[in-house]
Amino acid sequence: MTSENRSRHRSRISAAYGPWALVTGASGGIGRALVLEIAACGINVVLSARREHLLSELARDITARFGVESRVLAGDLSDPATVGPLLARTDDLDIGLLVACAGFGTSGDAIDSDLATELSMIDVNCGATFAAIHQFAPRLARRGRGGIILMSSLVAFQGVARAANYAATKAYVQVLAEGLSRELAAKGVDVLAAAPGPVESGFAKRAAMRLSNPATPEQVAKEILPALGRRTTVRPTLLNRVLQVNLSLLPRPVRTRIMQKVMAGMTKHDERVSDA
Repeated sequence: MTSENRSRHRSRISAAYGPWALVTGASGGIGRALVLEIAACGINVVLSARREHLLSELARDITARFGVESRVLAGDLSDPATVGPLLARTDDLDIGLLVACAGFGTSGDAIDSDLATELSMIDVNCGATFAAIHQFAPRLARRGRGGIILMSSLVAFQGVARAANYAATKAYVQVLAEGLSRELAAKGVDVLAAAPGPVESGFAKRAAMRLSNPATPEQVAKEILPALGRRTTVRPTLLNRVLQVNLSLLPRPVRTRIMQKVMAGMTKHDERVSDA
């Protein structure tokens, strides 16, 4: 992207989705990378995740680098009772962009998994995501403009053995984004599902996953924001797009078998892993 195109992109994002954005899962990975991209557009950012010290460091960084304001909302979105009160602490702000990056995944056979962990993953990946949308979509609609970015995944488009529940939560996010994009378009609200492939982050490290040619969070984030308002689903990085196109040409049962082999090669054991 040339400097002129970058300037136009940032002006478009700021005008359409400012003056404030809320990013959940902001302390690391793609969430943190998106915070930097949003702040570079001159938009103030509310930072939400569990680790308050990382959020505070990031808040100081974006203020120093981009001159934007920030607010830290530390909390655990796995507890449904805390989601509403936590997000309500933004009621005094004119938020035009919701970025729901909070989430985690597991690897291993579902029958050997820890039930509490798997149910908590559904609460965060699905429940907290919808709770945030339910709270902010009406605010965006009343403004007559705004945007919502949801984190889908390469695994959202077929069943994936050894990540069955995680893939199912991402399928929920993908379908939710597709439906909401139609519901909210007439109200001036853009909805985007971001479906990255393997990403170099804490997710893979804590899951003991061996990734081949993973993208960086920064590479992924740079392709997500420009797609908002221009499409419903973005598949960041060329390698990911090629992989997803090739998979899409195959019958769903074949895709499921292929992903089973891929996941078996990448995983060594069961472990709860964080991707935000």
